[in-house]
Amino acid sequence: MSQKINGVKGMNDLLPGEIEVWQFVESTARTLFGRFGYGEVRTPMVEDTALFVRSVGEETDIVGKEMYTFEDKGGRSLSLRPEGTAPAARAYIEHSVNNQEPVSRWFYTGPMFRYERMQTGRYRQFYQIGAEAYGAKEPAQDAELMDMVVQFLEALGLQEVTLNINSLGDENCRPAYHAKLVDYLKSHREELCGDCQQRLERNPLRVLDCKNEKCQAVAAAGPNVLEFLCEPCRTHFTDLQRKLGALGVRYVVNHRLVRGLDYYTRTVFEFIAAHPALRTASTVGGGGRYDKMMKGLGGPDVPAVGFAMGLDRLVLLLKESGKTFIQRPDLFIAVDETSHDEGLKLASRLRREGLKVDFDTRGGSLKSQMKRADKSGARFTLVLGEQERTSGQAKLKPMAGGDSVPVALDNVAATVRAQPEAPAQAPVS
Repeated sequence: MSQKINGVKGMNDLLPGEIEVWQFVESTARTLFGRFGYGEVRTPMVEDTALFVRSVGEETDIVGKEMYTFEDKGGRSLSLRPEGTAPAARAYIEHSVNNQEPVSRWFYTGPMFRYERMQTGRYRQFYQIGAEAYGAKEPAQDAELMDMVVQFLEALGLQEVTLNINSLGDENCRPAYHAKLVDYLKSHREELCGDCQQRLERNPLRVLDCKNEKCQAVAAAGPNVLEFLCEPCRTHFTDLQRKLGALGVRYVVNHRLVRGLDYYTRTVFEFIAAHPALRTASTVGGGGRYDKMMKGLGGPDVPAVGFAMGLDRLVLLLKESGKTFIQRPDLFIAVDETSHDEGLKLASRLRREGLKVDFDTRGGSLKSQMKRADKSGARFTLVLGEQERTSGQAKLKPMAGGDSVPVALDNVAATVRAQPEAPAQAPVS
């Protein structure tokens, strides 16, 4: 017997019965982001490794430890994308989009890849929905983006998600904060975890991102980045808060929020869900402003701001809500042994007319077919036998209970649509 081959650890299959939740999230995003003027962009899953080294940062855990990097047959170093912002920026630059329009708004969805320790809702192949706005440096663009995420979460029906915001300053004011932070962390070096002791040498801001309780306690007592902001950065952050207030968007200022990537300047933000199912992995999305990335990648000096949300975690929260996302069939057609061909033809015609129709191609006894109709969760069942074929008349049996509805075989679709929607019947497991 051949040995069974399993999927790669941390890269999961999405099967019918679960994929419907993912489709609901994605379709909701497409509809809502479209209202804000964001068009969809799709980039390759593989990029030149240098793209992520230059944008995300060589000293980040993503580039240093987590990327899936390989050499192709042409000797080029390629990497599976670990995040979506850098590929979108590369596409924006490569296609000279800044010469076509002053402000561009894009969104994307798809799989990302990181070889990291797996946690709740985060796997080695994980999925993100994100959006980027290019060309506007004003805090109004930051506020609009956060408002879009808030409306997205509301449309999904997710509650108790808190927006945290912060400002990291820019190249003018951040060096003073950075120096003060390093001095402080060095004085508490022995209290930090092993990873943060290494981060202290390579990228001190990452210490503020650590989930270790001792490291969090050290960070909480450290210097406050907001006290080091220069006047333009302070004005930008103050104006952002004013605009969020005008939009009715509730937020919390969190001076320890830094995000995990090197390219952010000024605004950073996260959406944090208070739900026990996520355990310590409570961040469902976040982003910030990255005004210097485009020029650093060889492109124009164009400001930008964006965010990404983890679909895996959003789906987990929606599944915990107990909502049903599977679209049940409108109709199950059961046939006797003489009517199988006619039943197949009727199902095909009704599908062309827009109904979701379940038909068991195996046939079998009427009793077994009715059991399968119960299991399918269909709204109605129509039995097609010799009598129905001859008379052209049949009956729609409501599977949730109630009287059968007479129906002409040439008018089934219209009759089904005319029936009031009954509460969904849970499929038999």
